[in-house]
Amino acid sequence: MKNFHEVTHPLVKHKLSLLRDKSTSKKEFKELVDEITLFIGYEATKHLPLTTKTIKTPIETFESPFLIGKKPVILPILRAGTGMVDSLLKIMPSARVGHIGLYRNEETLEPVLYYFKIPANSKDRHFFICDPMLATGGSAIAAINQLKKRGIQTITFVCIVAAPEGVRNLHQYHPEVEIYAANLDRELNEQGYILPGLGDAGDRMFGTK
Repeated sequence: MKNFHEVTHPLVKHKLSLLRDKSTSKKEFKELVDEITLFIGYEATKHLPLTTKTIKTPIETFESPFLIGKKPVILPILRAGTGMVDSLLKIMPSARVGHIGLYRNEETLEPVLYYFKIPANSKDRHFFICDPMLATGGSAIAAINQLKKRGIQTITFVCIVAAPEGVRNLHQYHPEVEIYAANLDRELNEQGYILPGLGDAGDRMFGTK
């Protein structure tokens, strides 16, 4: 899919291998998520629009590039997505942070919205949705649907690992949304887990399993 971008930097691949290892501690897991997201975030923000302003260096005056437009919004999908926020704020310190909570209805298997909070006047902002895993794509599609209902059109999805099924589903419903990830994994198993994957990112990050 042309909207899928894999970050192939050797340090990202090395850190991802450590992240996958089931012997990696909770503390190390959270640190690795932060470090990997930082690399992905640089790639995901490379098309932010620029303008020029006149500044004075200690040597001379010249026209220098600056970001233009409203501050972007980082939107983590609760709960695992919150582990990616701090690293994205490191490269976009003035960004706003929203939150979206979704759970899966066990009967219909459809995502159900239980929490949604974004800044006011967000229509013209660039949203960066973050979640460590893009599995079936259900939560990502639901989150994008909520944004589009509010007139938001500039959206990027940032994850660490993605399954081909999730990439295809997201592209089917929202083909204009760019996806950035550290790796495209092999497939989903019958339970909907990514293979080889990294387990349940939320449980490993917060020590709840």
